[in-house]
Amino acid sequence: MAAISWMFSKEAVQLMPPLLFMAMRFLMAGGILAVLSFPSLVALSADQFKRGALVGLVFGVAMSLWVMGLFHSSHVGEGAFLVSLGVVIVPIIARVVFREPQPTSTWLAIPVAVAGLAMLSLRNGFQPEIGQVFFVVAAFIFALYFNLNSRAANQRITTDRQGRILEKVRVPSMPLTAIALLTVGLVTLTESLALEPWQPTFSDFPPILIVWISASAIIGTAGRFLTQTYAQSLTNNSHGVVFLVLEPIWVAVFAAIWFGETMVAMQFAGCALIFAALLINRWTTLRKALKDWRRNRKSA
Repeated sequence: MAAISWMFSKEAVQLMPPLLFMAMRFLMAGGILAVLSFPSLVALSADQFKRGALVGLVFGVAMSLWVMGLFHSSHVGEGAFLVSLGVVIVPIIARVVFREPQPTSTWLAIPVAVAGLAMLSLRNGFQPEIGQVFFVVAAFIFALYFNLNSRAANQRITTDRQGRILEKVRVPSMPLTAIALLTVGLVTLTESLALEPWQPTFSDFPPILIVWISASAIIGTAGRFLTQTYAQSLTNNSHGVVFLVLEPIWVAVFAAIWFGETMVAMQFAGCALIFAALLINRWTTLRKALKDWRRNRKSA
């Protein structure tokens, strides 16, 4: 669902201003989730709203960079692998910014990812496309978003000066997602008002745009997050992470079918190295998932 949304979004940004498209997409998706989670949403405290909005603000910056990368990109499949670098960067930010210890696999993945990025950037000499630059910067902001989101979704422990716990507060996943998506919509709407002309879009609105905006909002955003949240409640987090790492593969497959994209040897090698870095980065999780699968298969 996340991968097919790249196709919907690419179709849309060829017909309308990219930031305006993101505003319409995320306001619609956030509105859907807000209705579905309304009882939980109105029960949130001011602090929980603040934390959700902060997550959405960072997410909004990341999505703005992402859609500009998509708008300028000449190769959707390659862009998906560049954005997936965010998975490798997540533990780096967790270590540098939040002082969390990281396994050895994290540091082993970095040079492999850098090598993959270099192969994509050096494909035509050292002349990275503007779309590639947007995607890579977006990957860093996505990594910060993932760290903030996990902290907002998990318990926040408040203590007094003696270290005694006063309260434990977590933001439920559904209203947290609704607030974040609505914030993204407001951020991109503000950016669009300041930077983009609207008149050509609304004076000559192609009917097919309704299809692309609705599909992106319902399938690629609201539907994707609903499905992901429900799936994570049914399985171990380690299993879910392994499946989510496959997103760039699906994007490349859909892009080949949808847009007829192909990769030259340098692109393929660069994407393969980035994917290898993702697997190395998640090796501990991947190994645990494989062990669980084998154990369940034997017990069956």
